[in-house]
Amino acid sequence: MKKDTDKKNVKITKASLGSALSMFQYLRPYSVYFYGALILLIVGSLLMMAIMGIPGQMVNAATGEKSILPFSLNQWAMIMFGFLAARALLSFAQTMLFANVSERGMADIRKDLYNRLISQPMDYFEQYRVGELTSRITADVEQLQSVFSVTLAEFIRQILILVFGISFLAYFMPRLFLVMLLIIPMVVVLAMIFGRYIKKLSRKRQDQLAKTNTIVDETLQNFTIVKAFANELFESKRYGSSVDKMVGISISYARVRGLFFAFIIFLLFGSILFILWRGAIMVQQGDMEAGNLLSFVIYTVMIGGAIASLGSLYTTIAGGLGATERVKEILERDTELDINAPKSQLKLQGNIVFDDVQFNYPSRKDISVLNGIRLEVHAGQKIALVGQSGSGKSTIIRLLMRFYTIDQGRILVDGKNIEEYPVGDYRHNIGVVPQEVILFGGSIRENLLYGKPDASEEELIEAAKKANCWEFISNFPEGLDTKVGERGVQLSGGQKQRVAIARTILKDPAILLLDEATSSLDAESERSVQEAMDVLMQRRTSIIIAHRLSTIKNVDRIYVMKDGQIAEQGTHEQLVKMEDGLYRKLASLQFDLAMS
Repeated sequence: MKKDTDKKNVKITKASLGSALSMFQYLRPYSVYFYGALILLIVGSLLMMAIMGIPGQMVNAATGEKSILPFSLNQWAMIMFGFLAARALLSFAQTMLFANVSERGMADIRKDLYNRLISQPMDYFEQYRVGELTSRITADVEQLQSVFSVTLAEFIRQILILVFGISFLAYFMPRLFLVMLLIIPMVVVLAMIFGRYIKKLSRKRQDQLAKTNTIVDETLQNFTIVKAFANELFESKRYGSSVDKMVGISISYARVRGLFFAFIIFLLFGSILFILWRGAIMVQQGDMEAGNLLSFVIYTVMIGGAIASLGSLYTTIAGGLGATERVKEILERDTELDINAPKSQLKLQGNIVFDDVQFNYPSRKDISVLNGIRLEVHAGQKIALVGQSGSGKSTIIRLLMRFYTIDQGRILVDGKNIEEYPVGDYRHNIGVVPQEVILFGGSIRENLLYGKPDASEEELIEAAKKANCWEFISNFPEGLDTKVGERGVQLSGGQKQRVAIARTILKDPAILLLDEATSSLDAESERSVQEAMDVLMQRRTSIIIAHRLSTIKNVDRIYVMKDGQIAEQGTHEQLVKMEDGLYRKLASLQFDLAMS
């Protein structure tokens, strides 16, 4: 779901400028570079304007007519080349200073933006697709960088050309300048009209490009599903249709830009030729020096070029302001934790109480998920949650992880409301082994270190042995440095589960959450994983979600979920004896109980 800030027309207003100016806080640490670059830009622009006026003075010196300063032709030439060399050096220095400012400043924005994103609560990521969020940290920041490093400098330079050029012409050649004034307003108005329409098409093209990239993200992230359903042709058509739409918008965008440049060129060069004709008449009548006419033409061309570029610069800056607002929206969002806060030494015992917990997911407030859940787990106990899909088992784990805030009731850990713990320190005491294990695309070592970044080689090997995965790891030619591939595709399901268990062993949590960790494994892999989990659960409070009841026969207590409530509870032996009990029915499907 996109926000309105992505869809509405972005205009350069006081509010949007204020939003853009807030980004300058990221340039403040590099203000010396920034102001130095601005000074060089101003000096360089004025120097370039002076250089463009010298050819006219050279013509006056060559024809014996009056010049601004009493220099000879050769002296004017030496001054011109001296100025040109100085301008080249200033241009290099200015470019390097702006690059330092933009690269370092944008790097800081990227870091803060990423930190804000990964510090958002779970429901935030349910509102946006991955492609949209990736676009904020890539495309939007890239737009900002373009504005700060190139567009802003170019915009200031063109403004200086306009101001200095118009001032020079108005002072030294007022009659010819009045002729030029008849043309400039028309060019400016047309540039603004076209620029506004181009900006609208540009935004439309960017939106379509984002949709196209989202299709790529979805298919590549879920390529196994695409392959399994043999939907390559369907996805190809879907992507092709989106690309074709983007091409249509892009061609319209190019057509309008082409018309814009055609009109500007016609009016610009038409006005120059008209002014040249009027100036030639004035030279013929002795009202103007020939060199001054040449200077007038050169400055008029520069002013016309500046006006022509302002339309596209306006569009680029407006796009940058839109990107600024989207970036700022994330940077100003509250986070669920401060990732830079010092870590405490919080060590939980693992006593858990759910006291009349009620919960609806934020995106589906009208659907009740949990209704008055009451359960208690003592430190070191093992409990299991069973029930049909949608009964609320996984939701209990998500709430215990503080992925969401409950609507009513309390969840206590060690006698304290979990909302009172710093969320980062609290989650550090919880380990999770999910049904679908997600591994990062690096090596096995890097995935294990995710559980304990400072773990030694001996600790890694010991954890791998406890998780029953050292045998297959040691058989790989590269051992712990074996690459697991994107999302761990180079490993089997059982191997991934055991690596995940080893990672959790290294984390050494007080509370362990196992979400159907063996449901998708074959019998042999399940046995190896179950043995690893038995080691993992020792001396830890463990909550197990299981469809295979054989894996939970020996837990301390089983809670049977139905429609968001606890329908039954007890040990395996107690529950199978309940006539017409839900657990008894589930067990009869999996065990040969010889029940009537």
